[in-house]
Formats: sequence, C-alpha cells, structure tokens
Amino acid sequence: MRSTKLIKTAKAGAVIISLLMCALGLLLILFPGLSVDALGIILGAALLISGTVKIFGYLSRDLYRLAFQYDLALGLLLAALGVITLIRPRGAMEFICFAMGLTAMTDALLRIQTAIEARRFGIGRWWLIFAAAVPTAVIGILLVFKTAESTGALMVTLGVLLLADGILNLITVLTAVKIIQNQYPDAIDADYTEADE
Repeated sequence: MRSTKLIKTAKAGAVIISLLMCALGLLLILFPGLSVDALGIILGAALLISGTVKIFGYLSRDLYRLAFQYDLALGLLLAALGVITLIRPRGAMEFICFAMGLTAMTDALLRIQTAIEARRFGIGRWWLIFAAAVPTAVIGILLVFKTAESTGALMVTLGVLLLADGILNLITVLTAVKIIQNQYPDAIDADYTEADE
C-alpha cells in the first residue's frame, strides 16, 4: 500500500487552481478595463502556479491515471509561459491572448481524449468532461485568431476562456480522480528473479 496524501494534495491543489481560474475569468468579464500590465502580472503568476500544480498532479500517480496523465508536459509549458509573461508583462496582450488560447485549446483537446478514456473505464459522468472540453477548445481557437478586435472584447473573451477552462479542469478532477485508501503500489518493491519462484 502507499499513502494517498500526495494524491489528495494534488486533487485539492487542482480544485483550488480551477476555482481561482474561474474567479479570474469572472473578474475579466466584469472589469474588462483592467490594465495590461496588471493583467500580465496576474496571468503570469497564475500560469506559473497552475503549471506547478499540474506537474505535482502528474507526479501524484492517481489510481485511474486520467485527470493528470498529460499534465507533465502541459505543466512545464504553463510554467514557462508564466515566467515569460512575468518577465515582460508590459505590452504583452497579444502574447497573453495567443499563449492562453493555445494552452487552453491544447488542454481541452487532451481532455476530450480523457473523456473517451474515462468512458472506457466505466466512469458514468465522462460526458461532463467532453461537454466542457468542446466549448473550451472553440473559445481557445477564437482567442488564438483574435476574432475580437478591441482590447475590451479581448479581455472579455480571455475571461470567458479562463472561466470555461477552470470549469473544465474542475469537472475533470472531480470526475476522474479516484482516491482509494488501500491503493496498491504500481510496482513490487522487491527485486524479482526467477530463483524466487
């Protein structure tokens, strides 16, 4: 048996980050006039923290291996984008929109695969992940191509994307992360040889 503390911590961290993304999305929707410098610093920090939590989630090795299965690469990407955004927050609106749109679109497409695999696992609410992933991917594509022209409209679109991605991640974690008290380890700790038979 192995401890479930790491998995519980990863799940709690993912839930908190998802709720903070939703809150930040609502903030941008309600107050689209937020300065670009402030937005760059806030989003840079959020990306860095979110990337760190995703890496931690991947390392937690939950039972189903669904919710966090792609989070190592995605976490590294988010952390790197966070550092870049923090270093150059001034005038970074175009970069922020492109980076957030691309990462959210990638995350949503990977979550569609997660939903399909969750269905194979027999998780009854797999369709919730799928239903949240599709609109998130579409909004990510819209933001990458900046269909909204004005800064205010971009801020609102970015807010909607953060809200949608936060909801998607929350649904994924609550649906696909299974914690079992007596979970067995992935591999036998002792060395195995034919002489042991």
